[in-house]
Amino acid sequence: MALETCFQVSTIASTNNRARVLCAHLYNKEKVNLLATCGSKKVSVPSLSLSSQGRRLSRIVCQAKNAVDQVLVANDANWDSLVKASESPVLVEFWAPWCGPCRMIAPVIDELAKEYAGKIVCCKVNTDDCPNIASTYGIRSIPTVLMFKNGEKKDSVIGAVPKSTLEDIIDKYLQV
Repeated sequence: MALETCFQVSTIASTNNRARVLCAHLYNKEKVNLLATCGSKKVSVPSLSLSSQGRRLSRIVCQAKNAVDQVLVANDANWDSLVKASESPVLVEFWAPWCGPCRMIAPVIDELAKEYAGKIVCCKVNTDDCPNIASTYGIRSIPTVLMFKNGEKKDSVIGAVPKSTLEDIIDKYLQV
């Protein structure tokens, strides 16, 4: 998940053998792992270093919370929990592996998931695997992107549209 590949941590700066690291993006899993508490979950965090100027790092605070910077796969089993019960706005792409325009828009959805991590949730639904979800929302052409807020469908875009079109929709529902 996102918390394993890019994790933001901070520590409290003081003279009591504590250092300060702000918005450290930690990518290298081969370095020393620390254990941090993120909400109610314990998460293994790759660390750049265990010390700063000879002092050991202390308390790690999760800044990312439950931020997910990747596109999640929604299906019949997890649709309610990922989309309908989400407190954040949810961008859902309906696609199929054989669809050329779907392959064109997929990198755009991936970029949006990273740019809006922590603000929205991005999901994708394979219409071949989940025809019930597609028919419930009247999906007749793919790719189709739906915007959900508070579990309700708010907006839709059909076709491989530019990134700016999807950004406008996301921004519209982040402000509401």
